[in-house]
Amino acid sequence: MEPRPETRLVVVSNRLPITLWQESGEWQVHPGSGGLVTALVPVLKNRGGLWIGWLGTSEAVEFEKLEPATEDLGYKLIPVGLTAEDVKGFYYGFANEIIWPLFHDLQTRCNFAPEYWQAYVEVNRKFAEVVARESRPTDYIWVHDYHLMLAGRTLRQRVPGLKTGFFLHIPFPSVDIFLKLPWRVQVLQALLDYDLIGFQTMRDRRNFIECIQYLHPEIKTRGRGAVLSIPWGERQVRIGAFPIGIDFHGFAERADSQEVADQAWLIHEALPNRQIILGLDRLDYTKGIPERLEAFRNALSRYPDLHGKVTLVQFVVPSREEVPMYQTLKSQIERMVGEINGRFTRPGWVPIHYLYRRLEWDELIAYYRTSEIALVTPLKDGMNLVAKEYCACTLEENGVLILSEFAGAAAQLHRNALLVNPYHIEAVADAIHRAFQMEEGERKFRMRRLRESIRTFNVFDWVDSFLQAAFAIKLRDFPTLEEYHPPIHAGENPPK
Repeated sequence: MEPRPETRLVVVSNRLPITLWQESGEWQVHPGSGGLVTALVPVLKNRGGLWIGWLGTSEAVEFEKLEPATEDLGYKLIPVGLTAEDVKGFYYGFANEIIWPLFHDLQTRCNFAPEYWQAYVEVNRKFAEVVARESRPTDYIWVHDYHLMLAGRTLRQRVPGLKTGFFLHIPFPSVDIFLKLPWRVQVLQALLDYDLIGFQTMRDRRNFIECIQYLHPEIKTRGRGAVLSIPWGERQVRIGAFPIGIDFHGFAERADSQEVADQAWLIHEALPNRQIILGLDRLDYTKGIPERLEAFRNALSRYPDLHGKVTLVQFVVPSREEVPMYQTLKSQIERMVGEINGRFTRPGWVPIHYLYRRLEWDELIAYYRTSEIALVTPLKDGMNLVAKEYCACTLEENGVLILSEFAGAAAQLHRNALLVNPYHIEAVADAIHRAFQMEEGERKFRMRRLRESIRTFNVFDWVDSFLQAAFAIKLRDFPTLEEYHPPIHAGENPPK
């Protein structure tokens, strides 16, 4: 049975898909960025759903005054208010000092402070209370990522019949690492209060099930394929792998625009007669930027034919700059860039162009389209959409993707990317040289297949697969805004 017209998709995430800043004492609104926003904005647009999340500031904001700036989004934004103490314990504490490093296999970076757990419990309760207040019984609640693993428990207590799903965008660790979490039982049991739990890869799903079976050895999985089920109390909880995609046509069409073509021409005019190697990462220790720079240094040392013929353009997008660990990482990156450039630079050629800033949309697309090689080498990543965006924008199909085997994207793209272990410095250096020397025919063969896979398994396929597993419906079953509110013709009064 199809959903009734009033059915809405309700997305819940830590942050709303907007960025706020103050200018002359007034709050300004800008569309947000990042993997989750990139994936879901095309889905919710013009379907009249809700997006519930934190505004990104603990300062008092009169959200009603911001609503006119968000009216053209096609869906409604509902803010969750958090205090400065909430943000400190929940976001900077539990989410970023415990779950983020632990789930990326870097448990030595964890700070298991008990007060962080209390803040995490309280903020998850706040989110769930807002969802319960704003949602309807017929809505489908889709909660996202590691910040909100406990929200399903409060939702089930408040609105027992509400249909809920949860998707984890980061990796789920193996059992020996997950068991180090002092609150492992509470987290696992809260996750099982969702009707469907989704992961990026089959490996993540397997790790999660092994954790459940370690703590509850009597539980047996049922089914086969991408989605399994387990009995939990009187319910069947479904657990699946749903690799996230991108809006392939959106990226490809923008890459084909005249504005992007003009910027791409300027980039190559500034760096003539060489191949551009692109690194694009948020400032984070999981992205493997120092290891990548060391590999590039190794490649320049062992392969003199690269000199003057390649330039590594490394963008680092500012993130968590107030955290000492990230300040140290930034200093390390800048020191390594200086050392490599100091050793290998010669007249007319600087090996690394390092840029520490955010990119405008067209500039990002232009670098994707222009670069002959993409170096995507995280130490661990849930998916990594940069790899997919790069391929979508490589219209001439002459690019080479060098990809970490520890990125979730490797499960889909491994056959035609050059897979590397980012910890193996010489192997990454060899891959850089191989990509540099790769003949045009092989480049086109590989990239054509990469692009076809990304085109097929796009963001809409991701949403469809999740909704089908959760509720046996597809994206098209959600009415558009026109179906909610038929167009008003001249002379008619708006409906009450």
